[in-house]
Amino acid sequence: MHPAKRSKKVTSWHVIGAQLAGFRKEARMTQAALAARFCVGEDTIASIEQGRRPLKLDLAVALDELLGTKRALQIAVERVPERERFPAFAQDFVEHEQEAVTLLWYENQVVPGLLQTEEYARAVFGCLYPPLDDEQLEEWVQARLDRQKVFTRKPRPMVNFLLEESILHRPIGGRGVLRLQNQHLRRCAELPFLGLQIMPTNRETHAGLAGPMVLLETPDHDHLAYIEGQHISFLVDDPDQVSMYQQKYGMLRSQALSPAESKILLDDLLGET
Repeated sequence: MHPAKRSKKVTSWHVIGAQLAGFRKEARMTQAALAARFCVGEDTIASIEQGRRPLKLDLAVALDELLGTKRALQIAVERVPERERFPAFAQDFVEHEQEAVTLLWYENQVVPGLLQTEEYARAVFGCLYPPLDDEQLEEWVQARLDRQKVFTRKPRPMVNFLLEESILHRPIGGRGVLRLQNQHLRRCAELPFLGLQIMPTNRETHAGLAGPMVLLETPDHDHLAYIEGQHISFLVDDPDQVSMYQQKYGMLRSQALSPAESKILLDDLLGET
């Protein structure tokens, strides 16, 4: 399989959307009438029925009451698998990430999700546009924190993170949030199964100018690459393409500060030397 936009797959939200459409038609209601009843846009109802937008729990409860469906929608929403709380374009990656034997990550704008503090994650999601509503933001923050349980898994994955130095200075959420995040990174750098390297801003050569990437090794020792952009993601398993990304990552590691030098940089930044 050559790299391509993630293929469409049926999720719990598609099934729940189809249920809602069936219940609505049985009640002889149009999408417009249902939307008007709950003061939402008709396109919102259409998106839910097509599985493109998650059905929120409070709306599911209200719809069950209106349509007389005996908590069917509420129960369905409550039983959505954990990984499907993530945006559809990231779900495949999250599944592989949680099982990975080896994980190599390069990031150029923000701290990788697996290393984010709760405050930093909330600030990152708060930067999204169009903005998330409060309920969805909290769901995404909790889902991100849940992903970090991979570090307590037995056996633990072997992981390496490469971060641009500029990330350590970008005050997402404010200076206080950034300082706590940098302190967390410094603690993570001491974990025996985790390597943390910083790419200095003053480097004249750089193998990763094309953007972020994540390389994974599965329990079956297959090698994958994950590339994500503006709501588009690529999960690559073509050996030639994955090999090319691995070569890029290897060069990046040679250009970045060593783990020991990266710890010193963080200590200097935090004033703890």
